[in-house]
Amino acid sequence: MTERPEQLSFPQRPLIIGIAGCSGSGKTTLARELTGQLSATLLPLDFYYNCLKHLPPDERARSNFDHPDALEHALLAQHIEELAEGNAIERPIYDFTTHTRVADHTETVTPAPVIIVEGILALHYPELRTLYDFSIYVNAPNTICLNRRIYRDMRERGRTEESVRAQFEATAKPMADLYVIPSAEHASITVEGTDALDWSVEQVLKNLSQLGLVRGRHLA
Repeated sequence: MTERPEQLSFPQRPLIIGIAGCSGSGKTTLARELTGQLSATLLPLDFYYNCLKHLPPDERARSNFDHPDALEHALLAQHIEELAEGNAIERPIYDFTTHTRVADHTETVTPAPVIIVEGILALHYPELRTLYDFSIYVNAPNTICLNRRIYRDMRERGRTEESVRAQFEATAKPMADLYVIPSAEHASITVEGTDALDWSVEQVLKNLSQLGLVRGRHLA
């Protein structure tokens, strides 16, 4: 049987990295920088939120988006395994203004030597943790996280400052205390989200090199 071209391109299993931290900690910025440094494929958990089109708009807005049940993590685990086997996937596209997935549209994500999985709960789900070769927790104070979250959600998700603050107090902080912060114990390394980005990247790359997980072919 003839092998598919994508399998021939990736004869070795890719390096899979998980990055977690509270919303606004700086984990997304770190993930994007490492994606460039390592020529990686980035899989944000945010695209795997459950579609809430079956609910009225006002109910959707009141949903707890910081609870583990808000994400279709089983589909994400399946997609990581597909990419690890050298197969492309069709990733959902999520509309944060309507809290629904874009109907009949997906984004094709192709395999790469490195896969980075990023999200507040990336280290919470056991079925995801078993797939990681290396994991990172990004730590930051609540005040920093809230201010960054306000800036992001107003700019990128059409939210008001009042709604962001209300959600932070009602669900984001309590869920972080219950699920996100405890997941730090599963991390291979913890970096500070208030440190310079270059320093955090250097720490991660140094650890990957010491563990023999990163080779010259991974670097951009």
